[in-house]
Amino acid sequence: MAAPVAASLVPRVSLPPPARPAASSTRGLDLVSLPGGRYRHLRLRRSPLPAGTAAASSPSVPSSASDPGSSIGHALGGVEIYSAATGEPVLFRDLWDQNEGMAVVALLRHFGCPCCWELASVLRDTKERFDSAGVKLIAVGVGTPDKARILAERLPFPLEYLYADPERKAYDLLGLYFGLGRTFFNPASVKVFSRFDSLKEAVKNYTIEATPDDRAGVLQQGGMFVFKGKELLYARKDEGTGDHAPLDDVLNICCKVPVS
Repeated sequence: MAAPVAASLVPRVSLPPPARPAASSTRGLDLVSLPGGRYRHLRLRRSPLPAGTAAASSPSVPSSASDPGSSIGHALGGVEIYSAATGEPVLFRDLWDQNEGMAVVALLRHFGCPCCWELASVLRDTKERFDSAGVKLIAVGVGTPDKARILAERLPFPLEYLYADPERKAYDLLGLYFGLGRTFFNPASVKVFSRFDSLKEAVKNYTIEATPDDRAGVLQQGGMFVFKGKELLYARKDEGTGDHAPLDDVLNICCKVPVS
C-alpha cells in the first residue's frame, strides 16, 4: 500500500509541456557507462541540438581528447546560476578552487519534487562528512531562487549551499535526461519505493508551491558530479525520478582523492 501514497506526492501534470526551444549555443555531454553506474569517458557536444535531444541522447564513444574531464569542468565553469541565499547570479567556477579544490555538484530535479527533498535531506545530513574531507557541497535545482528558499526553509537545507538554475543551463550542458517518459514511466523510478520511510520523513513540511512556474521544469532529471579543480572524477545521470547516485560511491571518490 506504500506505492499509491508515494505516487500522490508527485505534482500532477495535466498536459505535456511545450517542447524545449532549441539553443544554438547549447553544449551537451555524452557519458559512457562503466560498471557500478559511474561514467568516466566523456565528450562535449558542440553542435546545435534539436529540442529535447540532449535529454534523450544515447551514450557516445569516448572522446579522443587527452583530458576530457578538464574540458567539461572548464565548460561548466562558465555557466551562470543563482544563489538561493542572495538571489544574485554566480558562475560555477567561482564556487570552488578551480586548481585543487574538491566539489560535489548535486543537480536535483526541481524544488517542488518530493524525491529531491529527500535527496537534499540526505546531502544535508552528510555535509559534515564532506566538510571533513575538504569537499564543497553544491546543490542545484530547477526553479528560481524564491522557489529554492521554500525548500531551504521548510526542509530545512542550508541556503549557502543551494543554487537555482531556472533555465536548466547546467542540465543541458551535462546532457541530463528530460521528458515525460523519463519522469513518470522509467523503470528506474521504482527505486524510490525502497526508500519510502526516508521520503515520508523528508516531505513532512512539503509544499507544491516550490514547483517551478515553468511547468516544463518538472520533466527534468538530475545527476551527481564530483570535481577536483576542473577535472571531473565522477559523473552519474539519473535514469528516472528518484534514481539518485549511491552516496557511498560519491563519498568513496571524495575520500580516496588527496585534497591539497
